[in-house]
Amino acid sequence: MCSHFIILSSSYSAGERIALDFTDFSKDINSIIKRIKQECGEDVSISTHGINADDTTWEGVKRADPFFQDVRLIKNVDEFIRLIKQDRILSGTDIAKYILSVVGNCTHLKLEKLVYFCYADYICGTGKKLFKDKIFAYKLGPVVESVYQQYKSYGKETIDDTDENFIPQRKDRRLSSRSRILFSEDGVQKMVSIITTLKKYGLLTASHLVELTHSENSPWSHYDSTQPHQEMEDDIIKKYHSNESL
Repeated sequence: MCSHFIILSSSYSAGERIALDFTDFSKDINSIIKRIKQECGEDVSISTHGINADDTTWEGVKRADPFFQDVRLIKNVDEFIRLIKQDRILSGTDIAKYILSVVGNCTHLKLEKLVYFCYADYICGTGKKLFKDKIFAYKLGPVVESVYQQYKSYGKETIDDTDENFIPQRKDRRLSSRSRILFSEDGVQKMVSIITTLKKYGLLTASHLVELTHSENSPWSHYDSTQPHQEMEDDIIKKYHSNESL
């Protein structure tokens, strides 16, 4: 019989749970947990498990407890931290997927504006970025880089959120996209902000949202949208977002 101490987390990019497994208790496991939290954030989602198996192997762990059947063993702490850290930063499409699971009949234009308002509300409320993408001033308002690339093919049509990019059931899609956001740095704070934003703007039409972004002295109005690649700066969004808010 062998004792195992397991640190468990998730890799949303890979779509799987990941684990570190220790059978050598001469290692300072508390220091390893402390390092994970220092590098990935104190609010990082990890859990610890103690289990007895018939040998020192990961296969032995899976035989002892089916809970670990679909968990990938990571060989070293550095790789475990790397996988977690890359998921602690959100992209615009992470926000878009959650919005699509909540808001029905959403066109690409409406989606772009809702993702933007989520970003603007969050950065004005916290001083922090909601996601890593650049935002550009287009003719019809702010456009988020990754969201544009992902959904531009839909044109003016309603986005089909049952295609291969999505989990088939709306409830499952919402749970998956919500979990992705919650796993990110300050995930609970971000989730609360996004929900609040969608309550304000989610039922508005795309045209109404465009009108808001085109309000007098809005952040968008400070850029020449006829020119390509006009990146909207965070300081401008923070200074003028109140002029386009409901």
